[in-house]
Amino acid sequence: MAYKALYRTYRPMTFDEVAGQEHIVTTIKNALKNNKLAHAYLFAGPRGTGKTTMAKLLAKALNCEEGIGCQCNHCENCVAINEGTHPDVIEIDAASNNGVDDVRDLIDKVKYGSILGKYKVYIIDEVHMMSASAFNALLKTLEEPPENVVFILCTTEPHKVLPTILSRCQRYDFTKLKDEDIYNRVVQVLNKEHIEVNKDAVDLIVQLADGGMRDALSILDQVLAYSNNRLVTQDILNIFSLETNEEKIGLLTDISKNRLQSVLTRLNRYFSKGTDIKRLTDDLLNILKDLLIYQNTSDQTLLQSIKIEDVRKLSAELSGEDVMKYIDAFMEVTNEYKNVSSINPLFEICVLKLCSLNKGKKVETEQVEEDIEISVEESIQEVVDSAPIEEVIEEEEDEPDLLTQEIVIEEKEEVITAPEVNETISKHDTLLSDDYVPHILKCEVKEDHYYLDFDSLINIGVLAKNRDIKNELLNRWGDISVYLTHPVAGSVAALLSDARPLIASSDVLILETKTKNQAAKANLVSNQALIQQIIYQIFDRKFFVYSLNREESVDFQQGYTNRQQVSKLPKPSDIKLEFEGE
Repeated sequence: MAYKALYRTYRPMTFDEVAGQEHIVTTIKNALKNNKLAHAYLFAGPRGTGKTTMAKLLAKALNCEEGIGCQCNHCENCVAINEGTHPDVIEIDAASNNGVDDVRDLIDKVKYGSILGKYKVYIIDEVHMMSASAFNALLKTLEEPPENVVFILCTTEPHKVLPTILSRCQRYDFTKLKDEDIYNRVVQVLNKEHIEVNKDAVDLIVQLADGGMRDALSILDQVLAYSNNRLVTQDILNIFSLETNEEKIGLLTDISKNRLQSVLTRLNRYFSKGTDIKRLTDDLLNILKDLLIYQNTSDQTLLQSIKIEDVRKLSAELSGEDVMKYIDAFMEVTNEYKNVSSINPLFEICVLKLCSLNKGKKVETEQVEEDIEISVEESIQEVVDSAPIEEVIEEEEDEPDLLTQEIVIEEKEEVITAPEVNETISKHDTLLSDDYVPHILKCEVKEDHYYLDFDSLINIGVLAKNRDIKNELLNRWGDISVYLTHPVAGSVAALLSDARPLIASSDVLILETKTKNQAAKANLVSNQALIQQIIYQIFDRKFFVYSLNREESVDFQQGYTNRQQVSKLPKPSDIKLEFEGE
């Protein structure tokens, strides 16, 4: 049987199982009990708060064979509604059936009696998407439907529904769920799935869900797929490009002490690993809000985002006046995010402005070497070649191995010899020997670019069991920025700085770039040597490096998750360790 998502598996089966929305549950239960049914309902509220679920529960309560208001989940009507096959409960997606002809077809069928149950229930989802002419065609039927027909309209944007429709419906406003309700439901699901509960991880999922139960269970589903049915806080941070509370506290502390070098290092790391800057800004605002509340009340029970020890640490650095300035600055930059295509520079400028506020304070500087000394014992020197990096290195019979050339560094007047790699790069060579890159399948060189098919990526993902490698790369990826000003390696370093590690096995590194052009440039055969050397110099690891653009990355991750859920991933023992070049 195909895998069923958690939010569908654990959808409430009765009114009593609904998390939150007590005002709506109580009102509907009393209406059913006292036989005070409306002919049309409007369920409005944010996504994932239970609108469609409540509509189906109401349909069951109207048609259960045990009587009005019951939901036995055993009778023929309840089972059919649960399975979505009941002939008298009709779900319509107004986003794709929003024309006047669709509504006229619906009206023609309304007049017919029910087939299996007592009531015919029409659930129209995303009703605000209907056209004005479709709304007008529905007006008369909605106001005076047959006695055995109930309309339930669901929408996330009630302000877009015509007032003439609103006035004919009994409206129920769904609210975002309380964090406590979501937390309890997630823990309940984990217990039923026999998965160990990690409180910090559950708290993070609740925070990400932002009041939506469906979002919470979808996030949980994704995390469990990524972590092989384990709930690991660090995995959640990696999946959603988040930072730990410790990191956020560290950033605010560095800003308060005007540690400019440390702040810039942190920002480079965020940008290089693809941290969600909008969420980071919101998280910083929440921390500052907690700090302001504590400074004015000294009541630690009111804290929501950080622990009391962190609050005390920040209170020693920031006065109430400083906190207000920080809050104003972050709120201002948040409003500006929607007006620009790239928010990273705005965030960086905002942080630098905040640092400048502390110039009058004692500045704690870090010891940073102005010149980067590269020694033979510690690192290798970049490839020097007169041709532009993007050009393909022409195949020549007596071409020397670029990775073993002697390189003169003008600043240091030293001769550096790079470590040897087995093969010389040329238009149709594979860069590395077979035993060096054993995990790549069906890798081809097409028009001087490397190409990996989907199955090969899946296999590499399966072999990337040890996430410590990826975490090491993510944590230090910002260090690549030291080569941005290098006369030869600068453009490749910029390409790497703008990408982020996606998969890392012991021999293969898959990167995610923001654009197709960046991925194509990174996959040039002629760029592979410099890319490998920069990464080797920073991380002391040898990788074959391949890049996917963001769209390809999303498709791959979804495909990987789909295969994992239906147990179609290959086993490591099934993967042939061979390298096929063109």
